Amino acid sequence: MHHFEYQGSELWCEQVPLARIAEQVGTPCYIYSYATLERHFRVFDSALNTGGTKRHIVCYSVKANSNLAVLKALVSWGAGVDTVSRGEIFRALKVGADPKKIVFSGVGKRDDEIEYAIDKGILAFNVESHAELEAIERVAARMNKKAPVSLRINPDVDAETHPYISTGLKKNKFGIPVAWARDEFLAALKLPHLEVIGLDCHIGSQLTKTAPFRDAILRLGELTRSLVKDGVKLRYLDIGGGLGIPYNQEDPPSPAEYGLAIQDAMKAFAGLDLTLICEPGRVIVGNAGVLLTKTLYLKQSEIKNFVIVDAAMNDLIRPAFYDSYHAIWPVEKRGGAAYVADVVGPICETGDFLARDRSLAQKPVQGDLLALMSAGAYGFTMSSNYNTRPRVAEVMVKGAEFAVVRKREELEDLIRGETIPSFLG
Repeated sequence: MHHFEYQGSELWCEQVPLARIAEQVGTPCYIYSYATLERHFRVFDSALNTGGTKRHIVCYSVKANSNLAVLKALVSWGAGVDTVSRGEIFRALKVGADPKKIVFSGVGKRDDEIEYAIDKGILAFNVESHAELEAIERVAARMNKKAPVSLRINPDVDAETHPYISTGLKKNKFGIPVAWARDEFLAALKLPHLEVIGLDCHIGSQLTKTAPFRDAILRLGELTRSLVKDGVKLRYLDIGGGLGIPYNQEDPPSPAEYGLAIQDAMKAFAGLDLTLICEPGRVIVGNAGVLLTKTLYLKQSEIKNFVIVDAAMNDLIRPAFYDSYHAIWPVEKRGGAAYVADVVGPICETGDFLARDRSLAQKPVQGDLLALMSAGAYGFTMSSNYNTRPRVAEVMVKGAEFAVVRKREELEDLIRGETIPSFLG
């Protein structure tokens, strides 16, 4: 659920009409609902309290939405963070995240990133290869410190999701093959500047079934039992994230159903003293945000209609990149017949679309505001300056108040950091 609702004919976020935000902030802009964020986090966290998984850390996946206001809210409710770069660790620490609730994932950590994470005292590196183990050992030795590591295992489980966001198959770049895992754990134990503390797994994003989660955890259970026999002392089990949300006709499991599936799968770890780590992202922020855009023109070709808006693929790339669906709601309902059109942006690419052959609730007119729903995850974080377009503003609403939590970029921001060398005259 979310807190974007019609009051009469107008679309509001909590107690603020979206038209008021457009008037004061301009368009395009992202709008986030504080109440939705809080509800989603607390419901997810509570789902893990059932059935013997009370000792857990919800490490929010920063890549889904890294705005400082979003992170600050989540950290204030007790969230940890799952990061994939030095920059994301920096953001998390900037809002007061507990370093002992920060995990560092990703297949390509640079030495400077490893050093930064060790220096800040994070909970764990989620290690994805033998080469990475050696890199962390080398950096930790240079610093004369021990680095905490969990090994990310690729269980070869089909998440049944979009191939670009599937991460748990043999053909994916992520994790250590489950068949090699025992040898990698034993190798890690021999490295003097590493402390092996956990086991990690993440199989993909936007999952709409619980079975893949359960299958992956059960495979980790088999591995864990053999590792315990080898004398490996594990304290953390990180089962990743990936729970999906409804964009269109999807019917993903609720957090409660997810929690029960985890509870059932965790029986494989009975008797082991493990703290569970989950890394939700989309399920927390996805439906907590919308992209607000304004209709610039209506255009007709011989075979179809186009609604040209001021948002584009550089602002929300998911439709072009994944062929993803975002519902489009009029900010002001006038009624009338449905209108089938492509909703497109100003960028000089045929791929610059936000929806194709979409049946809109009504025919827009020039100046109409439209809200692209479920845009809180992987919206702004994947945006760019393509076509030298300033990145849009971000706004957070809490009750009857709203604030700009990222200012719209100005033209000078677009060339900040660039220089013309002297040899060009």
